[in-house]
Amino acid sequence: MLAGLTATACAPQTSDGKATTDEKSGTLRVWLFQEVSNKPKEQAVRQAVAAFEQRNAGAKAEVEYIPVETRAQRVKAAFNDPKSAPDLIEYGNTDTAGYVKDGGLADISAEFAAWDEAKDTDPTARRSVTVGGKVYGAPFFVGVRALYYRTDVFRDLGLTAPKTQAELVETAKKIRKARPELYGIAVGGAYTYGAMPFVWAAGGELATERDGSHKAAVNSPDALKGIATYTSLFGDDNCPAAKCAQMGGNATVTAFASGKAGMAIGGDFSHAAVEAGAVKGKYAVVPLPGTTPGSIAPAFAGGNNIGVLRSTSHRTLAVDLLKSLAGKEAQGRLFDAMGFLPTYADVRADAARRQPFVKPFTDTLAAGTKFVPASPGWGEIDASLVLPTMFQEIVSGRKDVEAAADDAAKKMDAVFASAG
Repeated sequence: MLAGLTATACAPQTSDGKATTDEKSGTLRVWLFQEVSNKPKEQAVRQAVAAFEQRNAGAKAEVEYIPVETRAQRVKAAFNDPKSAPDLIEYGNTDTAGYVKDGGLADISAEFAAWDEAKDTDPTARRSVTVGGKVYGAPFFVGVRALYYRTDVFRDLGLTAPKTQAELVETAKKIRKARPELYGIAVGGAYTYGAMPFVWAAGGELATERDGSHKAAVNSPDALKGIATYTSLFGDDNCPAAKCAQMGGNATVTAFASGKAGMAIGGDFSHAAVEAGAVKGKYAVVPLPGTTPGSIAPAFAGGNNIGVLRSTSHRTLAVDLLKSLAGKEAQGRLFDAMGFLPTYADVRADAARRQPFVKPFTDTLAAGTKFVPASPGWGEIDASLVLPTMFQEIVSGRKDVEAAADDAAKKMDAVFASAG
């Protein structure tokens, strides 16, 4: 044990941060995200760690829970200082391409391909750990959004759940007209992932890729149609721009949970907050409709991954611990503990059988989801609020849809070009 620890501390590094040793004992360090309510997660993780330690005599794992808000600085520092870096990290799936470009994550394509459980990983989750055809981690959980609506309000007004996005707009305005104290549907100008299903349902894309290079597509004719539909929901006849332009996803879910909206676009991960709110027992959830009756709008496939750092001097053990943390058993426990949707089709089907609230979200996943451009520049585009700025310019009346989308596309292209 001690020998293993000593070897870890002084394991030689190559100039590119990749370790040249692969110790088979010692202590592995893991960084996972701190949740709002973290105790249930800690319990599920402890069981996964115990199974790993039982399989690997002489190996231990120390888990530290880090704040999501400061992850960028912590992870960047770890990439730059391999000696103090952990062996594994949890990371947001939109960070994959940027972390790969920074040289921080290990390519585990061979181990992932040989892992029996990995064959049941759903294709979207698999894409979220893949850059340039290589796999840089294992999907940890997936999150998607659907349409929450007030059953009592719909019943009182003689409404049914909308079957198309045109019906959704019409229904929202009917609710607002009959019940002016409510938003018909709570929408946010800063709610990028609530807006994108409208763009995707219209046939639009965030960007197109050719030979590894990305070009913005938010100003394409199809994308403009989706942007126009979403931004038509901002106004006194549904969600006044003065109040709703600045709202993000959490604010729209809070408005719904507190009884101030007839509908909202929320995630499977919003379920607990809605259950704890004023609308408990008075709401239902259906997939967000697409543009044709019975279709489901493509949702953004959010979620997190677990990755092995290139600098680890315990590569074999780190991959084994990754399998323990992101394997089927652990994902089943994390669903029970936290409501995180499993990334395996069979584990998710079992979760849906046990918890009926999951069905609209699993149906949404089954209908096909979308992901952000696999460019290392996406993080910068997201952080610099390019898309929220576009929506806000439109709903405030400062620019029309086409001009705002053209400006957003120029900003995106500048970042894509500099990111390579």
